[in-house]
Amino acid sequence: MATLRQLEYLVAIVDEGSFTRAAERLHVTQPGLSHQFQALEREVGGPLLERLPRAVRLTPAGRAMLPHARAALADAERATTAARRAAGVATGELHLATLYSISFGVLPTALGIWRGRHPGVRIRLFEHRHAHDLTAAMAAGQADIALGPPPADWDGPTRYIGAEEFLVVTHTADPIAASDQTAPQVRLADLADREWVHFTPDSGLADILDQACASAGFHPKTAVRTEQAPAAANYASAGLGPTLVPANTIPPHFAGAVLRPDPPIHRRITAYTRTSPDPIAAAFLEILADQALLMPTHIRRRLHLPDRVTPPAR
Repeated sequence: MATLRQLEYLVAIVDEGSFTRAAERLHVTQPGLSHQFQALEREVGGPLLERLPRAVRLTPAGRAMLPHARAALADAERATTAARRAAGVATGELHLATLYSISFGVLPTALGIWRGRHPGVRIRLFEHRHAHDLTAAMAAGQADIALGPPPADWDGPTRYIGAEEFLVVTHTADPIAASDQTAPQVRLADLADREWVHFTPDSGLADILDQACASAGFHPKTAVRTEQAPAAANYASAGLGPTLVPANTIPPHFAGAVLRPDPPIHRRITAYTRTSPDPIAAAFLEILADQALLMPTHIRRRLHLPDRVTPPAR
């Protein structure tokens, strides 16, 4: 059976691209690393790497094994951290996986509070483009907690955090922005003929924009695509076309026009784990539930909404 040390050698060789650099990174001799790696290949019954003159390349067996090796090493690291926490050692790392847009909009306030309360426990953040990627990485053992849309067919614990609202951003000179300043709203159907600031196809935000427009009866034409919500908002405010972004990614004193879609568009946010969270993970979940930034106060005021908005039903 493969040992964790042998799996660590496999990952290091692949990441470094050579046996020599992997040995240097792990502070072992190259002959010793090569010997253990050959033992791993004998264990699995075939080569895992193809040795090239200046690099290495995974064989089909190696490609099949690599993600499991990474997951096993991550699980071992978390097991050690969990044992230290159970022993009362409030140090180490809490691994958190999420989406880029949630990382930018939802997390900063919660992470700042966490840092103040638990300075000895660092956060290691893993960011993903799409909810499918996030769920797959979590299932493979990447993190202690995943924060994102509700995962399909998830067997582990799931906690509802809240719902963030998506808003239309456009140039202040856009006629649709000046139509009703007392209650800045817009029907997406009224923007059917526009070219939109869209998102790259591998971004989950692209799915949200496409689905919202489909519900309004059209497919959005694209002026430009970007990967990040803040960039999309800036492009929209510069006049490239409207876009749709989470409210919590729009900064105070934003120069563009901000309108609320009618009907509103929400994304449900959950935190989920593979097993029951340990005390440190549970403490972070409590902070998330209390402090996650879903609708900033400056956006509520800009949209003439009450200070507290009742979230949609779970």
